[in-house]
Amino acid sequence: MSNAGNSDLTTKKNTRCDIAVVVPAFNEAESLPELIDRIDAAITGMGKTWEAWIIDDGSTDNTFAVVEELATARPQVHGLSFGRNFGKAAALAAGFEAVSADLVITMDADLQDDPAEIPAFAKLIDEGYDLVSGWKQDRKDSFIKNKTSKVFNWFTSRMCGLYLHDFNCGLKAYRRVVTQNVQLYGDMHRYVPALAHLDGFKVTEMPVKHFARKYGQTKYGMARFINGFLDLLTVYFLHARHTSPLHFFGRIGLVSFTAGGGISGWFLLRWALGYGMHVRPILVLGLILIVVALQFISLGLIAELIVAGRRPEESYRIARRV
Repeated sequence: MSNAGNSDLTTKKNTRCDIAVVVPAFNEAESLPELIDRIDAAITGMGKTWEAWIIDDGSTDNTFAVVEELATARPQVHGLSFGRNFGKAAALAAGFEAVSADLVITMDADLQDDPAEIPAFAKLIDEGYDLVSGWKQDRKDSFIKNKTSKVFNWFTSRMCGLYLHDFNCGLKAYRRVVTQNVQLYGDMHRYVPALAHLDGFKVTEMPVKHFARKYGQTKYGMARFINGFLDLLTVYFLHARHTSPLHFFGRIGLVSFTAGGGISGWFLLRWALGYGMHVRPILVLGLILIVVALQFISLGLIAELIVAGRRPEESYRIARRV
């Protein structure tokens, strides 16, 4: 199957199916045939129709050649190939754009996720949830990856107000309306549950099995850990505080201005009472705090101008319509 253009995607979207599976893949040629067999067995056993979109994220092995072979053998399999490695968030975004089903499943291509879990995910979606995130209770990863993941999940839960054990599990189920609303870029894929929660969707988690990697090597590194925390700040500021940025930055500015003004006022009072004015470190600190306060307030005002320039419909999401 060759690279799909916009016209190809439109044709595929016109063919509706029950469940779509989006699989980002980077150098996972050995795993894909078994993964597709297991996806077929799981969904066909439910009596549902399905499609799988495998997104080759700039692989350097023969991943996309395997995708072409699978697509030739099974009409349910489709593929997209990136010209270079753009990251998992970009791969998911491309898959979300391509799918036609109302129920979307995402899973990694490395066989550490079990497609046999799909029926249980579908059941929770039928019960009214918009997004169901997997929870790898017994992780088959390295000691460092397990510990850093716990720290990451702890911080994310408290900053976003959504308490999940495992935000970054690749196995998730979504209503299509969620995939069409969340904006993915950078490493934002790990925050899809938080993004959906902040947009008012109903989110839960479900314990899932986790298996040791069968082929290839893990793509985890410390750079992903650092980028994850930086993206968490982006999620917090852009979504939790986007309605009135000045309320956030202004509070910091007022605290800084109060402290700096108090220090400077004390020295001015002493000067007015006849005491000599001497440059001391604490006086310099007071002046710095005033300058910092003005910068934070100015930053808040600039952010307010950006928010005010958005179209009104970008400020809310309609959940139901009669």
